Amino acid sequence: MEFEAVIGMELHVQLKTETKLFCSCRVEFGAPPNKNVCPVCLGMPGVLPVLNKKAVEHALRVAIALNCRINRESLFARKNYFYPDLPKGYQITQYTTPIGWNGWIDVNGKKIRIKRVHLEEESAKTVLEGDYAYIDFNRAGIPLVEIVTEPDLTSPGDAVQFVKTLQTLLRYLGVSDADMEKGQLRCEPNVSVRRRGEEKLGTRREIKNLNSIRSLERGIRYEIDQQIKILSSGGEVERATLLWDEKEEVTRPMRMKEEEEDYRYFPEPDLPPLLLTEDFIKEIRKTMPELPHERKERLIKEGLREYDADILTRDLERGRYYDEVVSLTSDPPETAKWVITELKEKFPPARELAWIINAVKEGKITRNAGKEILKEVIEKGKPAEEIVKEKGMTQVSDEEEIRKLVEQAFEMHPEEKERLFSGERKLVGFFIGEVMKLSGRRANPGVVKRMIEEMLG
Repeated sequence: MEFEAVIGMELHVQLKTETKLFCSCRVEFGAPPNKNVCPVCLGMPGVLPVLNKKAVEHALRVAIALNCRINRESLFARKNYFYPDLPKGYQITQYTTPIGWNGWIDVNGKKIRIKRVHLEEESAKTVLEGDYAYIDFNRAGIPLVEIVTEPDLTSPGDAVQFVKTLQTLLRYLGVSDADMEKGQLRCEPNVSVRRRGEEKLGTRREIKNLNSIRSLERGIRYEIDQQIKILSSGGEVERATLLWDEKEEVTRPMRMKEEEEDYRYFPEPDLPPLLLTEDFIKEIRKTMPELPHERKERLIKEGLREYDADILTRDLERGRYYDEVVSLTSDPPETAKWVITELKEKFPPARELAWIINAVKEGKITRNAGKEILKEVIEKGKPAEEIVKEKGMTQVSDEEEIRKLVEQAFEMHPEEKERLFSGERKLVGFFIGEVMKLSGRRANPGVVKRMIEEMLG
C-alpha cells in the first residue's frame, strides 16, 4: 500500500470518586438533571476550588501502572475557551507539568509510549432536543484523568486493542469502571496519513468523543480512507476537529483545529502547586494491586493454558471468582475449566462450586451430575451437598454393584455382547453408556470401563 496511517490517542477517563474534583457535590450516574451542583461547579464568582485527594491518588496509580515518570510537583492551569457547557469559561487542567509523563504500556507485544497523564475537570452535558439545547451541570467538575499517547498506533485494530488493554488496566486499578456507554471512557484519536517510508508526519485530524469500540474502529477507518483519497488526488489535508456521525458513519468537521496558544493557558491562581511527598508516592506504590500482565503470568505459572489465563485476565470479575474457588480446590486446570465453560453470568458461592469440583475429583459424583447440581445451585440457591443427598446422586464406585449392572446390560443386548467378545472393541463405549443409563448416570464411568475390560480378559 502506498500510504500508512499514524495514530495517537487521547483518552478521558472518569475517575471513581464519590465527589467532584474541586467541590463536595456527589458523582452520581443517572441523577435528575442539575441535582448535584453547587456554586463551585456552576462557576459562580468568588468561589474557590478545593482539590479532591482521592482523585490525586487514582491519577497517581494510573501514572505508576503506565510506567510513567512522576512529577513531585505538578501544576494546574486554566484552559480558556467558551462553550455553554463550560460554566466558568475555562477548564481547570494540568498543562506544563502533569502528574505523570514519559511512560509506556505493552499491547500485544507492542510498546505504546505514553506522553502524559494528567488531572482535569469534566464539562457539563449538553442535551439537544429540536431547536433547543439544555445543559445538565451534574457532570461539570467530575474528575477526569487524561491519558495521551505518542503516535505509535498504525491501524484501527491497534487502536481498539490499546483501548481494550487500557480499559482492563483501569478496572484492575479500581480507579474507574471505564464503561464507554456511560461516558466513563471517551476516546479521541488523532489520525494522520503519510506515504510509506516518509519520516515526517502528515497533518493530523482529531475525532472527538468516540464512546464505543465500534465507533472508534469505524471512525478511524473512515478518516484514514478520506485522507488517502485527498492525498491521492493531489490535495492537502487540513487540520481540523471532527465529529463522528454514528448514523451516516462519516466524520464531519466540527471546527478548524485550534493551536495550543488559542487556549491561552495560564497558571490557575486559586490552586497552589500539587506537591507529592516521597512517602505518599511510596504508599501508593505499596498498595498497587496485581496488574493484568502480572495476573496472566501468575496463572500460567500455576499450570493454566495461555488461552484460559487470557480469559481469566481480561474478565476481571470471573478471574477474581476463579481465585476464590481455586483456593478451595488446589487444582488450577480443573477449576479454570469449570469457571470458564460452565458459568455464564451468575456465579454461585465459591465454596459451592469448589465442593462440586472436589466431589467429582474424589469420585463422589459424576461430572454430568456435577453440572446438573451446579445449575440447581445457581437457580435455587441450595447447597450442592444438600442437592446430592435429596436426589441420591452419589456416584456408584462399588465394584460388585457395577459388575451386576454390566451383566444386566449384556443380558439386554446379547447381539452387541457377542460382537464385543468377538473383538469389536468399539462397543466398550456403547456398554459404558448403557450402564450409565441403568445407574441413573451415577456409575463411575472409569470403574465401568475397567470392569468391562477385565471381563473381556
